[in-house]
Amino acid sequence: MCDYEPSGMPIILALQGAFAEHQTTLNNLANKSCTKVKSMPKLLSKLVRTPAELAECDALIIPGGESTTMALLARISGLLEPLREFVQRKPVWGTCAGAILLAESIEGSKKGGQELLGGMAVKIGRNGFGSQIDSFEAPLLCSPEAVALTKRPEEFVGVFIRAPVVLGITEDPSRPKIQVLAKISPEALPKSEDATDSTTPEDDPRLIVALRQGHLVLTTFHPELTKDDRFHEYFVLEVVMPTFSAPPTPS
Repeated sequence: MCDYEPSGMPIILALQGAFAEHQTTLNNLANKSCTKVKSMPKLLSKLVRTPAELAECDALIIPGGESTTMALLARISGLLEPLREFVQRKPVWGTCAGAILLAESIEGSKKGGQELLGGMAVKIGRNGFGSQIDSFEAPLLCSPEAVALTKRPEEFVGVFIRAPVVLGITEDPSRPKIQVLAKISPEALPKSEDATDSTTPEDDPRLIVALRQGHLVLTTFHPELTKDDRFHEYFVLEVVMPTFSAPPTPS
């Protein structure tokens, strides 16, 4: 954990979607005092739309929006392949549409398919909770291992708008272990009209709404649409900052 100011992290992909809301949350977070990491008040956030801007990134947030449109704009702007390389090396957090892009496979893609960045060994279902009119809010059950998420007593309420669902996780011993950061209660899951049993197993992957695999994080909801900055704080403190080495000691 470093206590110096990084060169410019994190940066938000600003091709489409809720990038402005992420930047506002990060800027507000930067203005808060943080006893754990002294550089938090100096936190920088920028918007990226070109490969040259991406090359200056220390970390990246891919916002919610429309994943197919985002991937198309990334290809048109020459960002798709640089983003795929970036995901392999540096911290990235995908929210909603960003979560879809970080998945290695998806279900329910539009006609013509869906280009992905990949990186996380998960399968995602697009619009798994239904259409826009099925949007909802629900309290999250956060993992105690994620200190930044559980240090406050109040519940974190997730905002789900045309949210994707996690359909499966692939455990690969050659890759970082997947850590479940948060779930929702079974009552929040959409019920099938022809379902005869309303009981949802505890291991149903659709209950998972936040995951981490090494330097990558995905959330199927929109943390940036709340006033609660705990997920942004978690990403900065527990995912991004440990990737920095302490600066050399002056001789």
